[in-house]
Amino acid sequence: MKKIIYTICFICFILTGCSKDFIEKSSRTEIAENNFWKSEADAFLALNGVYSTLQNKSMYGGNLNGWQGFPGFDGLGDNAFNNFKWEGLGNFMEGNIDPSNDPLSAIWNDLYRGIARVNSVIKNVEIISEDLVDAETKEELLGQAYFLRALFYFNLAVYFEDAPLITAPQILKEAYVPKNTYAEITEQIREDLKFSIDALPVTYSEKIDATATEFNSLYGYATKGAALGLFARVQLYNKEYNDPEYGVLALTQEAMSLGYALHNNYAELFTPANETSPEIVFSVRFLRGNGNSGELFSGTFNGFPKGDLRPMPNLANDYYCTDGLPITTSPLYNASNRGANRDPRANATIYYGGEVYLTDPVRTFQSNGPTSFGTRKYIRTGPDAELNPVFAEGSQDFYLIRYADILLMRAEALAENGDIFGARDLINQIRDRVDMPTVQEVEGAVNQQQMIDIVRHERRVELAMEGLRFMDLKRWDEIEDAFNRAISDPVGPYNPIYLQGKSEVFPIPQNEIDVNPQLVQHPDWQ
Repeated sequence: MKKIIYTICFICFILTGCSKDFIEKSSRTEIAENNFWKSEADAFLALNGVYSTLQNKSMYGGNLNGWQGFPGFDGLGDNAFNNFKWEGLGNFMEGNIDPSNDPLSAIWNDLYRGIARVNSVIKNVEIISEDLVDAETKEELLGQAYFLRALFYFNLAVYFEDAPLITAPQILKEAYVPKNTYAEITEQIREDLKFSIDALPVTYSEKIDATATEFNSLYGYATKGAALGLFARVQLYNKEYNDPEYGVLALTQEAMSLGYALHNNYAELFTPANETSPEIVFSVRFLRGNGNSGELFSGTFNGFPKGDLRPMPNLANDYYCTDGLPITTSPLYNASNRGANRDPRANATIYYGGEVYLTDPVRTFQSNGPTSFGTRKYIRTGPDAELNPVFAEGSQDFYLIRYADILLMRAEALAENGDIFGARDLINQIRDRVDMPTVQEVEGAVNQQQMIDIVRHERRVELAMEGLRFMDLKRWDEIEDAFNRAISDPVGPYNPIYLQGKSEVFPIPQNEIDVNPQLVQHPDWQ
């Protein structure tokens, strides 16, 4: 069987509760525990219920004509225009949301749904008898659970900043809790990931469990590399580069020793055929036709490619020509054929015009639409083998952590530390994969700030349309600059407006504040 099926069974719902304010009003946990935690298969079923949360449309499943999940978050900032503004991101950019906004509430709810489920797994795996689950398997299960909880809380910390920190299953009388600070949440994330790094294996051997026939492969479960990669992302976001054990440099160095490698073809990486490439450190896995385990972030329309998320001109123009020079100075640039002679990642990420974007029926991109560019990375080009249309659910995995990002995170930490040559060598590795010139060949000798700028540019063109742009901009304190770039682009009807703090953090959903008297809105949204 090709993939893990993250089973959403009725037991998982009983175990965790999934009300809109993330606390089930009437607890049935005790009854469920008495009837459920009886075998290793039960433990994996419950863990799969946590993974399944990642597949929700407001998380990593994405959408084509509905509330956007994290795959569409390049629409926050300067990379993409969320043409269907009501999906959430377009309205956020235009300052047309408030704490009652449904798309943002859905993200909060899904994150806490995942936290509730994972807290139940942690509690019950810790106490389950080793006669039922051996010590090594328990350790691996807990390592995955702590990794997932860290992932949920990191998203809360980035997008909401202060939020309730809940680390154990709750009953009704414990439900109404105040916010914790960003610093407190971040410290919990670090502790969870320290545990995960020690508990998780480098890889999982193939395993068939006769009592858990829903899966026959553990590929897709979090590994040591996934924990190292997520921890490095957390530490990079917080500019913690040099801790000898848990700084960005230490974490990426260990991750680089685990056998990952850059895929030899950048464009082909973002297809179902290469979902198990050695470049993939951790992905959210999808399989159409199995309950809610399909995705829509790779879906498109027949009339135009991915109409709800359009690359912005300032992104499309930021890819260099094949000589390593910007389009403003390269003699290779042809304004009448915008995609010609460009960094291969440009044409793997963006339709510039004239390309076939649909094979059945054959359709050619006419540079139509508000930005005149189309999204190409991840996006399907025709029906699947079962003739399901491109606008139906698909089976493309979403790559949450790639080895290229491990190298880029390390390059950024080195550049920020002043190690120009160390950062340069990593950038050259990234460029070499797509046959782009080295730093020495184009930029030549550079100072520290120039190297930092090179790293930031490389992150943009390597990781565009992968949902990481807002996180990068916020870390670099460049969100206002990104809004200004979006404002300057000739795109209409689109009117981004920078509203200081309101453009840098999501509001806590109003319905949560209404039911919880201890929960106080973020100061920027009061």
